[in-house]
Amino acid sequence: MFKSIRESLGRTRQTVFGQIVNVLGMGEITEETWEDLEALLIQADVGVPTTIDLVSGMRQRVEAEGLFRTDQLIAAMQKEMRAILVDPPVYELEQPRQLTVVMVVGVNGAGKTTTIGKLALRYKNQGKNVLLAAGDTFRAAAIDQLKVWGERAGVPVIAGQPGGDPAAVAYDAIRATRARGYDLLFIDTAGRLHTKFNLMKELEKVYGVCRKSVHGAPHEVFLVLDAPTGQNALVQAAKFKESVKATGVILTKLDSTAKGGMVFAIYRELGLPVRFIGTGERIEDLAPFDPDQFVSGLFANGN
Repeated sequence: MFKSIRESLGRTRQTVFGQIVNVLGMGEITEETWEDLEALLIQADVGVPTTIDLVSGMRQRVEAEGLFRTDQLIAAMQKEMRAILVDPPVYELEQPRQLTVVMVVGVNGAGKTTTIGKLALRYKNQGKNVLLAAGDTFRAAAIDQLKVWGERAGVPVIAGQPGGDPAAVAYDAIRATRARGYDLLFIDTAGRLHTKFNLMKELEKVYGVCRKSVHGAPHEVFLVLDAPTGQNALVQAAKFKESVKATGVILTKLDSTAKGGMVFAIYRELGLPVRFIGTGERIEDLAPFDPDQFVSGLFANGN
């Protein structure tokens, strides 16, 4: 079985959000209570703008409803948090069509290639005919790594030569999907630092090839973000959203950090839904993001 969202939130729950429960359970609500709550939310990487919104909403709710018991305060906090995680638009990856093309973008080290392997296995198990494209041609190791994950998932990989044109790899992969009867293509992409102008231009070329080759493609552009990088990930995300019109976020390594609060910042500051969460290192450890389960998991008892 894959690791659940609740399990992956163990560290977050035991540290920052455990302290939030303690702060809300200290009896009388004072200005110091709100200051402590604000500091803890920022510590959890909720982000300053989102933290201000949450604390403001809590203050209004507590005053309007006369809340004072710990269980009431925690329930109110959960409602305020859930309100930020708006339900996503139509999930294009799940729509029936002859060929669905998904670009996967993000900086090196975020877990892009590993995530593609997990996605491949997930959708293969759902009956999709999946093909992978090794579009990160700037690193020979990235091509080899994707081939390894393709073998683990039991799906083929289209690859070019190291240093080759990523857009050409995408084009060849699209042709291969049609010729071989595949219906789902995941395209890996280069992930050098977002400040590299040429990287964004290369990604835009891949995006353009997808648009010209398949109607409506790319149907999804998943942005892979590394949870432990916290607020720095939001700077990366803004650049990728601007260049290749990211449609959703996959958050990796959530189980290795106490900073799970950045999910709220992603929604509030980027206007992007979280689609999946990487909950562990195994190929099965990829869970669809469930806002209710996520918010509940932040405050659940136990490990």
